[in-house]
Amino acid sequence: MCRGRNLLRRIPPSQVKMGMYIHGFEGSWFSHPFWRTRFLLERPEDLAAVLASEVQAVVIDIERGLAPAGSAPAPHAAIPRSASVSAIVPVTPRDTAKTDRELAKKTIARSKRAVKGVFDDARLGKTIDADAVAPVVADISDAVDRNPAMFIDMTRLKSKDEYTYLHSVSVCALMVNLARQLGLAEPIVRSMGLAGLLHDVGKMTVPDAILNKPGRLDDAEFALIRAHPEQGHAMLEKGEGVTQEVLDVSLLHHEKIDGSGYPFGLKGEAISLAARMGAICDVYDALTSDRAYKESWTPLKAATEMYGWEGHFDRDLLFKFFRSIGVVPPGLLVRMRSNRLGIVLPDGTKETRSKVRIFHCALERAPLTLEDVFLSSSGGGDHIVSAEDPVRWGFDWQPLSERLTAGRAARA
Repeated sequence: MCRGRNLLRRIPPSQVKMGMYIHGFEGSWFSHPFWRTRFLLERPEDLAAVLASEVQAVVIDIERGLAPAGSAPAPHAAIPRSASVSAIVPVTPRDTAKTDRELAKKTIARSKRAVKGVFDDARLGKTIDADAVAPVVADISDAVDRNPAMFIDMTRLKSKDEYTYLHSVSVCALMVNLARQLGLAEPIVRSMGLAGLLHDVGKMTVPDAILNKPGRLDDAEFALIRAHPEQGHAMLEKGEGVTQEVLDVSLLHHEKIDGSGYPFGLKGEAISLAARMGAICDVYDALTSDRAYKESWTPLKAATEMYGWEGHFDRDLLFKFFRSIGVVPPGLLVRMRSNRLGIVLPDGTKETRSKVRIFHCALERAPLTLEDVFLSSSGGGDHIVSAEDPVRWGFDWQPLSERLTAGRAARA
């Protein structure tokens, strides 16, 4: 069957067993002891903590871990709360959204103060202690884990005056989110976040008048800006607790896949994974933020423009980044987790999330009733797994895409 199955199940804490994949906890995050909410339950002490917690229910992913005993794929109809498998629930229950928002605000404020302190010390020539900001990365990582869409959207809304510091917080969050999309080990996820937090420390060698100049830079000013990757790398090399990912991103986040970047003009695989990730996250946040010399773009416009820049980014990594933030350029043919094909529509929800119009079953190679699905950065529900070549599927794409975008669809 080719249908939009949701593989999340909501069960009472008492029915949680080893081997289940925890996708989330229902109720306040204060009621459970874990800093993260998505993990494979494989330690007895973690199971004991879940059983002893005060959470209302546990959301598990039955595709990534053990399913409840005797359960079958749940229908879309509600199932009584007392049953062994209860109704499908959203990733972020309504009663936690307000808590998540307040915690995100506090995390952003604390993180901004910490980054400002590190950057001010760097401006004064003091040694950078990466270990001192590791708790900041942990806080940001935790906030992203709880509600990635909310946290990333909130860091994007920054004033021109606070751009320098909140840009670092944003890039940290985007790096953590992308690293998790790639399935990297948690220590590497944290290192990628630290790299995002410190990637622009070299800009502390550039006068504020140049950094915040509203007009065009002259050649001498631009040369100072272009020197910041090497300046930052030199600072970080002398620091404490600095990982290779941090060094790579600080030095190479302005390199481009086709060799047209700086400072070394590296090409392709000569640019490390961390630096290729950093380049994408840095540019996306810059485009979607108000700057002294430009107004912000919507996430959809930024994604569309970035996808059109040939030779700038690692294309495969760029598409995975789009998946991680729930924003994909319109007009693409995509395959969903449910093995359905769809077209990404030009309109989303206020251009912060993309919408896919489902129309074809990939398994049966048969048309389906049109259905619209909003993407999410949470990874829950049906989501994009790949971009597809229309030719491979025998589609005459231009006329088909025009008909699909003009048609009506069922409510997702």
